[in-house]
Amino acid sequence: MRHDVVYKEQISAVAQDPFQSVATVLICQNLLLRTGIGHVLSGTRFALTAEPCDDPSNLPALDDAMPVLFMICENRSTEELVAMVDALKTQHPFSRVVVLADTMDPDAAIQLCGAGMDGFCPTSMDRHALVKALEIVVLGETYIPASIGLALLELARQGRAQYAHDGAGAPFTASAEALDKLSEREAQILRCLTRGASNKVIARELGVAEATVKVHIKAILRKVKATNRTQAAIWATGHFDLAQDNVRALAAGE
Repeated sequence: MRHDVVYKEQISAVAQDPFQSVATVLICQNLLLRTGIGHVLSGTRFALTAEPCDDPSNLPALDDAMPVLFMICENRSTEELVAMVDALKTQHPFSRVVVLADTMDPDAAIQLCGAGMDGFCPTSMDRHALVKALEIVVLGETYIPASIGLALLELARQGRAQYAHDGAGAPFTASAEALDKLSEREAQILRCLTRGASNKVIARELGVAEATVKVHIKAILRKVKATNRTQAAIWATGHFDLAQDNVRALAAGE
């Protein structure tokens, strides 16, 4: 059976029955946190599996025909979290994955969403708000706090402003010169960044090592004068489109 059909059936079951339980796996090494989260979710549809889990490599047996929610509550680096999300989605493609953490910067959110994260819930959330956020996620939507959403919008606004400024004088020349600095491989990776793809996903798609991707990204950031991959992705979205528009304009004028 096709993946999208199975997933739609899972969502339909949850949406139609407000009491439909959702198998919830908490990935957390901290016993105190596990106990606290278990207490918060008690009495909700998100019943934690009996077996504790501290890593995607030792997951309990799960029925893929039923809705499954993974909650990651680990103090890990962005790269480690991306790897965990990617591993969970690989093993259980129909599952939903939520990360719980104190904070998350926009760049990390983009990388994690690219790996398959379906929601980020700050540990400061109210109990009822957390449950509602999880319900949104299992219904097939993505949940990100307003603070991160606003930060991403601000980055996009800054990117558009810079794009307009760069293009005001000599749009084709400015974009062409910047893009010409990139190698073919760097341009491929930059396009992947515009999709929010993580280093691991990019490496898999292009058939190269993650370390190679990291080296290329550092070079990209330097060449497009960006401080992080989010800024580079915003820059690329505007400048790739601008370059294509100018190429079409030149072709039409020939």
